[in-house]
Amino acid sequence: MNLTVSQDFNFKSPINKVWNALTDSDTLAKWIMENNFKPIVGHKCQFRNEQWNLIVDCEVLVVDEPYKLSYTWVGGPINTIVTWTLKQEDGTTYLHLEQTGFEKEDQAFNGAKYGWAEMGEELKKVLEEM
Repeated sequence: MNLTVSQDFNFKSPINKVWNALTDSDTLAKWIMENNFKPIVGHKCQFRNEQWNLIVDCEVLVVDEPYKLSYTWVGGPINTIVTWTLKQEDGTTYLHLEQTGFEKEDQAFNGAKYGWAEMGEELKKVLEEM
């Protein structure tokens, strides 16, 4: 079985501002985790949360600025791919998230669903502050 976490967000921010929030390491740290991310295909990086003793290994797979960003998301029992797709219409940026590769509907899958929903709310706050 191959399960996918799929979520949609929309923001009253220009697409380039949302893209920046997805690709700038300092901004990502405000709404996801500390990281050494760079939007360069093949770049290997980590997202780290010391509080949860969590390290997520990533490799950037796709950079199509400002429309699509994809990277691996590997940590603990999770070996998945995260893909962000952006579209701007009438002053609203639509952001679609897919995290693919879950093998079963378990704690990791449900944690990802909950976690991305929470991080989406954090992203909204970060965009309002930018």
